[in-house]
Amino acid sequence: MASMSNIHLLQRSKSSSFYKQHATNSIASTANRRTHVAFSPPSKKIEDTKPVIFSSAPLTFVRLNEILKRHDSHKSWITKAAAADAEGREIEIANGSAKPGKSFAERFPALVTGFFFFTWYFLNVIFNILNKKVYNYFPYPYFVSAVHLLVGVSYCLVSWAVGLPKRAPVDKEILGILTPVAFCHALGHVMSNVSFAAVAVSFTHTIKALEPFFNAGASQFVLGHQIPLPLWLSLAPVVIGVSMASLTELSFNWTGFSSAMISNIAFTYRSIYSKKAMTGMDSTNVYAYTSIIALLFCLPPAIFIEGPNLMQYGFKEAIAKVGLYKFLSDLFWIGMFYHLYNQVATNTLERVAPLTHAVGNVLKRVFVIGFSIVVFGNKISTQTGIGTGIAIAGVAIYSLIKANMEEKKRVTLTHVTKYFIALKNSRS
Repeated sequence: MASMSNIHLLQRSKSSSFYKQHATNSIASTANRRTHVAFSPPSKKIEDTKPVIFSSAPLTFVRLNEILKRHDSHKSWITKAAAADAEGREIEIANGSAKPGKSFAERFPALVTGFFFFTWYFLNVIFNILNKKVYNYFPYPYFVSAVHLLVGVSYCLVSWAVGLPKRAPVDKEILGILTPVAFCHALGHVMSNVSFAAVAVSFTHTIKALEPFFNAGASQFVLGHQIPLPLWLSLAPVVIGVSMASLTELSFNWTGFSSAMISNIAFTYRSIYSKKAMTGMDSTNVYAYTSIIALLFCLPPAIFIEGPNLMQYGFKEAIAKVGLYKFLSDLFWIGMFYHLYNQVATNTLERVAPLTHAVGNVLKRVFVIGFSIVVFGNKISTQTGIGTGIAIAGVAIYSLIKANMEEKKRVTLTHVTKYFIALKNSRS
């Protein structure tokens, strides 16, 4: 507060004694509050007149500051409770800075993961149902397989164009690594569709339950990895169950059976080559490039094997049965669902532990088999049902044992790594 001089002239009166007592108390009170108060010497013109002079030291109002502090704190609490960013996350305002709180996915990870699993299963079931319905009036699996990949590639190109995701650069070395993966992917995809067109969807998925058996064989005899005996024994129910289901399957034919078996082998080698294709690229870009290369492998058989019949009979008969609009929309949607369920499956499996991954794959196959039987009304014998159940149970046991083994390896590797880091730090 600025200095002020001669602002009050206190004249002598009957109450001068009262004033002196009041001034003395005021000085003592203000001194306690760290307020510096000084009086100038008496004026010569007016006797016993004492002007008051206030020094430039700041006044400290303790109680007022406390009230203002409480007010600011209350205001900050209200602002923090009401504030939210564009993504719906709460914003914590502290010391004048905004700190975003936890997002919905961070607060409820189990709920989000469950939603991913549901979306994966839903898209997969819809794809299998629509795919089989198309084969009922358009039995050209080589061409349909190419359409699946063509729609997926178009989706990837549009996503790259808008930057979701940003396209990763690729060179000859990366293309050389991804080409074997794409070839196995194309072969397995085409053979699966040949089987879907020839037999019931439930039977194809029962045959494809043998894929872990082929994976174990390739790991042992191709990669040289020693497979423990319990893992081999867990595959026995799979083989027995598939054999039981195949012997009494009403829709059985050798084309559907052998195509599904070739698909198992192709996807097994795809897994082997995929381990060598760790290019540091994110999974979405890897799948996009794999789909592009796989499409190039699918086009020649579609053209040379089915091309003449397609031009002469296939397109005309399909349009005559369902109309041009439905025919084109069916081809588009099965391709879209094929790409989306594969992409969501990748995103889902990246969020979970190996054990959950194994259980999720088994449950997916159960869902597909169950829904296909209900939707298409496929009649199955009692032996086929029992065999399918045994095969699925065997896959579940195998997956659980393998997931536990991988988890133990991971924990052991983590402990060993921490030990060597601690040892290195102690020596340094």
